[in-house]
Amino acid sequence: MQFIAPALRNTLLKASWQYAVLMLVLLSCARQDTNRSGSSFRVGLVVPGSVADAAWNSGAYAGLQRIRDSLGLATSHIEARTPTEQIEALRTYAAQGYDLVFAHGFEFQDPAERVSATYPRTAFVVTSGRRAHGNVSPLIFRLEEASYLAGMVAGSLTRTGVLGFVGGIELPPIVAGYQGWVNGAKAMNPRVRTQSVYLNSFDDVAAGREAALALIGAGADMFHHNADAAALGLFQAVKEKRGVYVFGANADQSHLAPGHVLGSAVIDLPRAFLFIAAEIRKGNFTPRVEVFGLKSGVVRYVAASALDSLVPVKVKARMAAAADSISSGKLVAAPRPASMQASALGT
Repeated sequence: MQFIAPALRNTLLKASWQYAVLMLVLLSCARQDTNRSGSSFRVGLVVPGSVADAAWNSGAYAGLQRIRDSLGLATSHIEARTPTEQIEALRTYAAQGYDLVFAHGFEFQDPAERVSATYPRTAFVVTSGRRAHGNVSPLIFRLEEASYLAGMVAGSLTRTGVLGFVGGIELPPIVAGYQGWVNGAKAMNPRVRTQSVYLNSFDDVAAGREAALALIGAGADMFHHNADAAALGLFQAVKEKRGVYVFGANADQSHLAPGHVLGSAVIDLPRAFLFIAAEIRKGNFTPRVEVFGLKSGVVRYVAASALDSLVPVKVKARMAAAADSISSGKLVAAPRPASMQASALGT
């Protein structure tokens, strides 16, 4: 480096040092689980937030544990919140020779494709992805189909006629889930009004609580969300207000606010993860788009048993009919944005 100007040399050395630190941080954050069968097949998971969020990321971690326990495979996970951390986490697993890496979220599609070009022997599975490309496969969850049913309950039970929604980041899958919620509510009550707030964060619990309180102040008495750990603040706010109810997202969240959760739009991530991992391990899997909706059983609406008596029998009958129509393709819960249209490229 003797021909490089001192200032430029210092900049390059600093960048190299920062990259090395990042790699060490990612490696130290990777949580290793036991390999129970001695198999050399390894599975990694990269999540964009805490696996203790009782929602999207905890579901993925439960899926990783299901793979470990059912297939006896070595597993590991990394929490990577920034785009830089996410792409380096994917690259770290691939460079270490992991056979399968789950990239957990819509935002991982492009990073996974970039990394996969250098590591063709690693299978990358992007949850809520949008296209199959090379050795990258998306798992598409039509959560809006379950949110539609949640919206039907909300639209039929609201006393104020105002529904609130709290989202983390305004990503297409989250927008689709919100639209399903709105459409279901309007199917029962065309005059219902909905208001939404996006926090630009999946981790800010305080912001989730403040957004919920503001919406309650604006008249909302029924809530849905897709905000991961930030939604814990929403549940806190709802518990403080009599006559205000909330619907869980991604997991059965009735335990987060007992007496205030009417139901949850659920994704059975462990079931989907185990299915894909088993196929890839057997060598039977070719990169493709996998779609899960109500018909698959992976996506479903789960009523909270403690409050089930609040939902009239006639509403339940209409929900059952709507679920059948959605499963058969006669009813579309919410049109998907162009950015979410699944495609297969390079397969």
